[in-house]
Amino acid sequence: MIMRADEPSLDDMEYMARAEFAALPEEFRTLTGDIMFVLAEEAETKTLEQLGAAQATQLLGLYQGAPLAARLANMAGPEPSMIFLFRRPILHYAQQQRLAVTAVLRHVLIHEIGHHFGLSDETMARLAGN
Repeated sequence: MIMRADEPSLDDMEYMARAEFAALPEEFRTLTGDIMFVLAEEAETKTLEQLGAAQATQLLGLYQGAPLAARLANMAGPEPSMIFLFRRPILHYAQQQRLAVTAVLRHVLIHEIGHHFGLSDETMARLAGN
C-alpha cells in the first residue's frame, strides 16, 4: 500500500488516539482499567469474515475482551481488554465524511470503550439518538 505524504502513519495515529483518550474525563478513563490500544492498517480477513463485514473499510475499530461487568464479577478470563483502531478505514471514513481524523478517532475510541462497558451497537446508537 502506498501512503500519501499527508496521511498520518500508524505511529502518528497511535499518538493521536492516546491524546484523544487522555482528553476524556478522568472517571471514564479510570473505568477502562488497563485496556490496551492496538493500531493496525486494517482488520484481518478472518476478523472481517467473523463480523460479516464485506470489506475492510467497514470496520474502523474493534473491542476484544470481556465487558467490565464480567471483569468486576471475576467472571472474565485473564485476557486483556484491547481496542483495535484501523488506520486505513479511519482515514477513508474521515475523508468520505469530510471530518478531521482526530474527530473520527475520538468517536471510534468512545464507541469501542462503550463495548468495554457492555453496551451493544444498538444501545449506543439509541443513546446517540441515531
